Amino acid sequence: MSRFPVVTALTAVLCCLAAGLATAQSGGGAPGRQPAALEADQLFWQTFHSADYAHIQDSIEASTAAYLRDPNDAVSAAHVGWLHMWRVAERHRMQQAPASITDDIVLARKYFQKAVALAPDDARYRGFLASAILAEAQIDRDAALRQQGSEIMGQAVSDWPAFNLFTAGFVASGLPASSDGFKQALEQQWQNLEVCGHMKVDRHGNNLDVLAKNMEKAVGQSRDARACLNSAKAPHNEEGFFLNMGDMLTKSGDWQTARKVYATARLSTGYAQWPYRDVLEERIRDAESNVAVFNAEAQPGKKSANPMMIGSDFSCMACHHQ
Repeated sequence: MSRFPVVTALTAVLCCLAAGLATAQSGGGAPGRQPAALEADQLFWQTFHSADYAHIQDSIEASTAAYLRDPNDAVSAAHVGWLHMWRVAERHRMQQAPASITDDIVLARKYFQKAVALAPDDARYRGFLASAILAEAQIDRDAALRQQGSEIMGQAVSDWPAFNLFTAGFVASGLPASSDGFKQALEQQWQNLEVCGHMKVDRHGNNLDVLAKNMEKAVGQSRDARACLNSAKAPHNEEGFFLNMGDMLTKSGDWQTARKVYATARLSTGYAQWPYRDVLEERIRDAESNVAVFNAEAQPGKKSANPMMIGSDFSCMACHHQ
């Protein structure tokens, strides 16, 4: 599936997360942010929402320059971190990704660490930082660093469950389906739905239609709306969530429930405009046969023709591509 399988399950997590990155504590348009930072923000979202992977470096240059002008701007720091993570997460877009692509993880961790220091009350930044640390720990086979990342992630989940239950679960979705870590990750997706819907969700998906109708009413006027619903920053947050969760259920062997979860994406008001509708419809059609596909051992140097969302070239764009 990947030349760097240890990276895949840990880097893509940052990409389907989240609405409202530009409205962190220091604020997308808050007083005190410099004009260069606001211009870099505009280029960031233009590049991200148009899935313009080929021009990531241009946006990195702009956001890094803005950060250098004002290293106390948490938003600029976080944007630099995101761009580095996007580049490594969707490296399958490259004809051949270099080994040095993993340096983007180190840089992402640096900038998310700075964002956390500048905005310590923002649980999103802690979740992103934890994911970057875990990715770096996996590459370096560093048990102490892995423990540090796990502790930061646990705190992030506690501080904002609606946002970081997905983060924590997505991190582990590349683990073997039989592992305790993967099973916990899948359960975290169910818990995320319950937090967003303010209701108990049947683990066989028999009340997902009720959940879909209830979510907007349950969280529409709260902070959780950014984590649970579609937004200007993540126009297909709901569709991307259900695509990933369906993939995880398929990998677990429960392809029947996976079909119900995949189909819930169709209930989103943005579904007709979603660029990855065809992917989801194929997932529904091929759910039973994809159990073996998603559990196949990665072949070094070869890409899977049909990877899970987390190992795909739309691991970020499934939520963010307009």
